[in-house]
Amino acid sequence: MANKGERVFIHYKGTLDDGTTFDSSEGRQPLSFIVGSGMVIPGFDSAARELEIGQTTKVRLESKDAYGEWSEGNVQVIPLDQIPNSENLPVNQTIYLQGPQGQPIPTKVTKIEDGNAYFDFNHELAGKPLTFEMTRVEEPEGDSSCDGASNDGCGC
Repeated sequence: MANKGERVFIHYKGTLDDGTTFDSSEGRQPLSFIVGSGMVIPGFDSAARELEIGQTTKVRLESKDAYGEWSEGNVQVIPLDQIPNSENLPVNQTIYLQGPQGQPIPTKVTKIEDGNAYFDFNHELAGKPLTFEMTRVEEPEGDSSCDGASNDGCGC
């Protein structure tokens, strides 16, 4: 078992209920994070905490323990005349808006209708249960920090 504040190294495969793989550490360094730090989704953190080095588990996380429930409150409707280059908005694709401190904020353009654009700021996996097959491994030689390779929210 890992203690809060301990760095762990996890190889994983994440799938949806239909069997689709949404992320995996296959072919990469294991995911590295500090248990209890909030660096990964809550259910992943809890499951990793229970693993001994060399142990594998399969865990299904309800959305509340993953990326949360999908919320209508995270959908914003903005008039097209308030959006520069609105004619180029790609419907059903993720774009990045600029946050107050210049940080990129991902959002999906869900539709353009009646002079408005609809932006869904929910995480793409919000509202979905996720299954992870996880194996805790020893620290790779010469690597004691996160590789940052994952951008799915499970990573650092």
